[in-house]
Amino acid sequence: MHEQPINKNHEAEPAKLQPRIYVASLADYNAGRLHGAWLDAARSAGELQDDIDQLLAASPVPGAEEWAIHDADEFGGLQIAESTDLATVSRLANGVARYGAAFAVYAEVVGPEAVDQASFEQAYRGTWDSTTAYAEQLLDDVGAEAYLRDVPDWLRPYVQIDSEAFARDLELGGDIYAARVTDGVAVFDAHA
Repeated sequence: MHEQPINKNHEAEPAKLQPRIYVASLADYNAGRLHGAWLDAARSAGELQDDIDQLLAASPVPGAEEWAIHDADEFGGLQIAESTDLATVSRLANGVARYGAAFAVYAEVVGPEAVDQASFEQAYRGTWDSTTAYAEQLLDDVGAEAYLRDVPDWLRPYVQIDSEAFARDLELGGDIYAARVTDGVAVFDAHA
């Protein structure tokens, strides 16, 4: 839709999230015991698997080898199922830890299986106070005010750019999509 990148100096800083998962030993769970641990999920799948292997090795049930994710925290609203593979957990957690809830919103739109940081970076325009604030910055970046210079002086007080309508048309026209996050409104280029 626009040819030059949005000036992200005016966007809000994303709220820092530290995604984590609670992994439980199923052998212990089936034996009526609670044996598990909260793990920092914003690491590689291999590192998560190493921690899970240590957890299972420390189980009071001999030969414990099956596990499940019984809880997840600070994934920006993303739902993590008990059988979500560790590569997906890692990819989602690292994205949320780096970009905040905006990454989670994007993952919900494109699908948790398809999202990655590169596609997010291509589509993400920033987190703004509102879609109108985004539209105002976009209009400023493309020099929209320069077009008003040709309006005669007597007509100038009556001519203005309706940033709110422009923002609404960007959304309704399918150029952007926006979603409320804890620190504002995350805006994405729908054509990225």
